[in-house]
Order: sequence, then C-alpha cells, then structure tokens
Amino acid sequence: MYRYDNYKDSGVEWLGEVPEHWEISSLGKILLPVSEKNHPDLPLLSITRELGVIERDIEDQESNHNFIPDDLSNYKVLKKGQFGMNKMKAWQGSYGVSNFTGIVSPAYYIFNFIKAVNPQFFHWAIRSKVYISFFGSASDGVRIGQWDLSKSRMKSIPFVIPSNDEQTAIAQYLDNKTAKIDRAIELEQQQIELLKERKQIVIQTAVTRGLDPNVSFKDSGVEWLGEVPEHWEVKKLKYVLELSNKKEESRNSNKRYIGMENVESFTGSLNEVILTAEGISNSFFKDEILFGKLRPYLAKSYLAEFDGICSTEFLVYKASKEIYNRFALNIFLSYGFIDTVNSSTYGSKMPRANSEFIANILLAIPPLSEQTAIAHYLDEQTAKIDRAIGIKLAQIDKLKEYKTVLINEVVTGKRRVVLN
Repeated sequence: MYRYDNYKDSGVEWLGEVPEHWEISSLGKILLPVSEKNHPDLPLLSITRELGVIERDIEDQESNHNFIPDDLSNYKVLKKGQFGMNKMKAWQGSYGVSNFTGIVSPAYYIFNFIKAVNPQFFHWAIRSKVYISFFGSASDGVRIGQWDLSKSRMKSIPFVIPSNDEQTAIAQYLDNKTAKIDRAIELEQQQIELLKERKQIVIQTAVTRGLDPNVSFKDSGVEWLGEVPEHWEVKKLKYVLELSNKKEESRNSNKRYIGMENVESFTGSLNEVILTAEGISNSFFKDEILFGKLRPYLAKSYLAEFDGICSTEFLVYKASKEIYNRFALNIFLSYGFIDTVNSSTYGSKMPRANSEFIANILLAIPPLSEQTAIAHYLDEQTAKIDRAIGIKLAQIDKLKEYKTVLINEVVTGKRRVVLN
C-alpha cells in the first residue's frame, strides 16, 4: 500500500492524520444552499442511503411509500452536479452528488459548490463511512430513523481537500476499483441464487418423486405434482394435517412469541430474536408446523421446537399419524406447493393465503418409512447447500468490508493513489 511522504494532524479525531499538503476545510466553505422551485414537469428523483440520488420509479408501488402530491410546484429542483440531501436521514448517508436533473421533496437540502472541488471526488468522500459519522453528531431527534440535521452544525463538519489532480485521480481510481469489487459481489450473489435454485429443485423432486429413480410412476392428475411414484397416495392436505384455531391473549402469556419477521424464508429456520407481543395470538405446541399465510411467496414455515404463541398471520398445523411432520415441512417449503398457494391469495398490497384453499390442495403421500427417509435426506442435502451459501455470504461481507475500508483510506489520504 502506497503512503504519502508527510502527514499532519487534522485536529479531528475521526479523520486522524491527513497528507501534509491537503487542505483542511469545512462544508460551510464548500457548499452553498439553494432552492429553486416551480418545475413540476421535471422527473422525480429520490435520495437514498444505498445509492445516493436516483431516478424515482413512480410505477413501482413497493418502493414508493411516501405520498406524491398532485401539485409538484413546491418540489425543489436538483440539477446534475449539485449535492442533494435528505436532512432527516443524513445520519444514515442519504445524500449524494446528482447525476440527474429533476425534482425532490421540498424538505430536502440542495447545494451548489462554491469551492473548486471535483464533484465526483466529493461524492466518494462525503459518502464514505468516516464522513457519515459526522452527520450523525450534527443531527438531533427523538423519532427512530428521523433525526433532523442541524444546518449550522453541518457547516462546521470538516472536509479535507487534495489537489485538483489528486481529486480527479482518486475519483477515477475509486470508480474503477469499486466497479470491480461490485462485480465480484454480483458474481457471488448470482452463485447464491443458483444454490438456492438447486436447493428448491432438490426439495421439490424429493417430495413429489421420492429418492428411488427406478420406481414406477403414475400421473397424479395434479399440475404441481406431475408424475408421482405408483405406490404413493394422493390426498387433500386437510386429511393429513389438522388446522388449529387456538387463540390466547399475548399479554397474559409467559410463552415465547414468534412473529413473521422471526422466520426465515425458504429455510424452515427461526431467527435468534423472539419477541413479546400484545393482542390476540395463535397458540402452538412443539412439533406443530407454522405456515405464513401473509405473502406466502416468502415461504415462511417453521416446525416448532417448543410450545409458544405466534402471529395470527401464521396457520398452525398438527400432523396426523399418516404424515411425518418434517416431511410435511418440506412440502410447505417446496416451490410447487408455494406457487399453488400463492394462486389463491387475496389482497393486492398484503396478499394472504386462503386457508380453505390450502386445506384442499392435493399432496403426494408416501409410506411413513419413506417420508422419514426423504426428510433425513433433505436435512443432509439442504444443510450442505446452506453451508455453501453461508460461505458465499461471508465472502460478500469481506468484499463489502474491503470496499468500505478502501474508500475511507483513499479519501482521507491514509492510502495514496499513484498518479499516472
């Protein structure tokens, strides 16, 4: 790693030493607040923590939680090359130099540059973790996630400025280097998706075709099952799984509570966090199966390892003597079953599964000994795939950490970019 020849104390604990020839300035000397309105015809922009300024997709309802008024004349103009900021979320890093011209919320801050600073260098530096920390100390508030930035305290936030040539070189270096890191992360994520797809194929095949490829098959007459082993029975879910409707008041219970957020999608696993709750909950007992009826495409199912209570967004099933509960859990996690359930949902924004529809879904039921063998096989196979996914996720975390450290070191002069 290259270092500069000489350093000086910046006088700021979070910045530490900086190259001796770099100027120590402040945002108040670099940025000038501006406010231009009455351009409702311009495209809508958003300012996000992850990407800075982006074009807003007004058709995507999932990503548009904020109300958009019919009259946009009061919205502020944010031009390409200007610095925009969501002042309520500046402490999270919701700001950046814009690559677009459009309009943003009237509550946002817009700035012009009044000092000779390369906008791309400024964007990399100000969005680095070290500078985001300053915005946290300059923000106040009591509402979680909504801390108001003090404009006067923002002006005093320090900012170190290299020479113009160095700014350009640093911006180009980070553009190139982070693009390579992002590509490596993308490749890891693609491999994770392939592993997840492989896992789903393994589960789907096992719960509909069994483990013996040489067995005789028959047409089940059910689209999601296809051909099943000839000796398997095809039965409605309600004949092998009993739906429980037991309720209890959460506040009067000393049992552990499971919310939808506590169950991982497509894994059958429970997160570490088990919360308490108020209101009416569903009761469940050890060895019963929880199936998430809210947004069933998320496949949130869990085989209970203790007695407890859960969100009423779960359907609770007790296995009959004809079905092994771990085999039933894998059916609930199979993509064919999930797709079938999802076809019955009602409600557009928060779709829920129809319990009566689920009760009549046809399942392929092997003999109990075969169910047990299939469940144990899937435990082993999915555990291997989950370990592989875990390794990929750890690699992604390391790449992200490396990217964060690299940016911090370069924009504060701890690492020198060699000029071409």
